[in-house]
Amino acid sequence: MAVPDKDKVVGTSRPTTNPGSGPIPPSSPSPRGAAANDETRQAADSQEPAADGKASAETDGAADTQAVEAEVLDPEGDGAEATIESELVAKAKAEAAEWQDKFVRLHAEWDTYRRRTTEQRAEEKARATEKLVESLLPVIDDFERTIDYAQKNGEAGLLGGVEAVHTKLVDALKRDGVQIIDPKGEAFDALEAQAVATVDDASVPDETVADVYQKGYKMGNKVLRPAMVTVTTGGPKREVPKETEDKK
Repeated sequence: MAVPDKDKVVGTSRPTTNPGSGPIPPSSPSPRGAAANDETRQAADSQEPAADGKASAETDGAADTQAVEAEVLDPEGDGAEATIESELVAKAKAEAAEWQDKFVRLHAEWDTYRRRTTEQRAEEKARATEKLVESLLPVIDDFERTIDYAQKNGEAGLLGGVEAVHTKLVDALKRDGVQIIDPKGEAFDALEAQAVATVDDASVPDETVADVYQKGYKMGNKVLRPAMVTVTTGGPKREVPKETEDKK
């Protein structure tokens, strides 16, 4: 086996020299090589954002998928709230229907109560009238007997019969609460009597009832008809009752 020459082996590691121009300077990068390096660097830089963009795109895609699934499961967006609102509306409608039913029942009961009250008042009024008529029927019978007696026996004793019938009639009215207003000789009261004339009389206090032309009637505090009277003038001033002075 041949041993390589030492000079040839060493010479391979030495720079090749040009005998005519001297040693060859170290090779400088060519413009084309620099451009290639720049393109390689830009490609490397662009790979990182691309990776990030891909990750963000995948995240956005997952979010969109979840949103679509949510829309499919709940097309209105807020299913729970809608359910609660529908339950509240149903409950409110039920309460409104219940109150409406109560109102209708109460209105019907009030109409029934008002009708019954009106009927009861009418019945009470009819019963009161019936009672008065029943108390006057005997008086009518007495009048008929008195007229029959006068026709058969003449006018003798007619006055006594008429007076008896009159007394019986007044008693019947008094039993039903009728009071007779007959203020002769009393102080004139404009609430119960009506003065139709004046009479000069200095012997009695001023505004004293002299005569009663027509008696009056009242029931309780209500005057059914005032009495028609004449009143005196020219007499001394009437003294005011002590109770009236105390009230003043």
